[in-house]
Amino acid sequence: MTRKFIFFDIDDTLYDQLIPFENAIRKKFGKMNINIEELFKFSRKLSDEVFDLTESNKISLDEMHIYRIKKALESKNIYIDDKTALDFQKEYSYNQSNIKLSKEMENILLEILAHDVEIGIISNGPSKHQRAKIKNLGLEKFIKAGNIFISSEVGVAKPDLKIFKFAEKHLSLSIKNDEIYYIGDSLYNDIIPSKKCKWKSIWIDRRNKSNKNNFEIPDFLVNSEKELYNLIKKEVL
Repeated sequence: MTRKFIFFDIDDTLYDQLIPFENAIRKKFGKMNINIEELFKFSRKLSDEVFDLTESNKISLDEMHIYRIKKALESKNIYIDDKTALDFQKEYSYNQSNIKLSKEMENILLEILAHDVEIGIISNGPSKHQRAKIKNLGLEKFIKAGNIFISSEVGVAKPDLKIFKFAEKHLSLSIKNDEIYYIGDSLYNDIIPSKKCKWKSIWIDRRNKSNKNNFEIPDFLVNSEKELYNLIKKEVL
């Protein structure tokens, strides 16, 4: 019997990661005459650059947190010390601990479950941080514990295909017999590797990163949760 399975990334997919970041910037630095979304995107790029070093414990999480916000602010000619960087991270973490699913995303998950389709997660990041996000978002109501795969727990991270294959094997999924979807925000970490695994990919491009050179790569491209809801109802379920 053919099974249908939909995997999600967490950050900037199941929730909008800009919101806790912007709240933390406003709280720690007040009103700044800069584009906070640009600052956020650059901080994520810097974070991605050193992700492998944190996964292999070559640098600590504190060192990564200091690096990404200091360098991001430097790009805007704003200079802070390490203590201020860690103070910001503390506020950012506090805001992340208060994240909630939007009503639209909750409706998406409920709609999927209403069609007897299983949901899973494949996410990069430290186990403690990602598990806390899963709890804060209330995802246990929608996703079985055995359907959650976090890079630091599995021992391999996206974009390595092994983490996708690990999930396939663990859940006895077969690309020959089953329909497997992956929904993520990163072209490099989510869309390209899931496509290589012959999964159907849905790019939720909140930050409008798509352009004429890459918009044809995913099977589906959406720019908002509302578009994602409509797509899933019409094309997936």
